[in-house]
Amino acid sequence: MGTKFTQKHCVPCEGGVLPMSRDEARRALKQVSGWELADDTKIKKLFTFQDFKQAMKFVNSIAKLAEDEGHHPDISITYNKVWFELTTHAIGGLSENDFIMAAKIDQLS
Repeated sequence: MGTKFTQKHCVPCEGGVLPMSRDEARRALKQVSGWELADDTKIKKLFTFQDFKQAMKFVNSIAKLAEDEGHHPDISITYNKVWFELTTHAIGGLSENDFIMAAKIDQLS
């Protein structure tokens, strides 16, 4: 899953474009595994690890990816659980960048 998105790179978004519609987001969700639509403006997913050390190792790998792609998820961590939320803040909703990051996060998990 997500191969279409894993082959792409995030592009800078300064606003001025419309966010994806609910239908567009639902179609894109079919290409990433386990991500959920939240409030039609973001996607989210929970990852569970053996322990805190493994969770943090994963978060650090995603931090590097986010910097390389120039698109940064919201991250919440509790001991061995990591939640990611993706949205394109500049447009107040979802863009292809969010699904590119979701697919690449899955690839690293």
